Amino acid sequence: MGEAEFEAAVSDALDAVPSELMAMLDNVVILVDDEPEGPDEDLLGLYQGTALTERGWEYGGVLPDTITIYRGPTLRMCSTPEEVVDEVAVTVVHEIAHHFGIAEDRLHELGWG
Repeated sequence: MGEAEFEAAVSDALDAVPSELMAMLDNVVILVDDEPEGPDEDLLGLYQGTALTERGWEYGGVLPDTITIYRGPTLRMCSTPEEVVDEVAVTVVHEIAHHFGIAEDRLHELGWG
């Protein structure tokens, strides 16, 4: 799957998130990158920032949080374009959930891990 097709899969996954939830995203950008930095070469996505549940009165004037979806690990994990699309959808929901303060353990319990 090429770069443009992968980005389209991410876009489609974002379009599938209910608009009510997307409207609640606050100060966050969604990025696509080829590979994660660091030792975890199997990382499919990453949320970096301050979850909504952790923001207090002092939160303000900060750079946007980022959700990054990684193309390389996703393509290596999946064997068909359909699997890529499904995995991207799960990863997008998973990382958005972190923005809302949902912990890794809870996401696994809910089947989004």
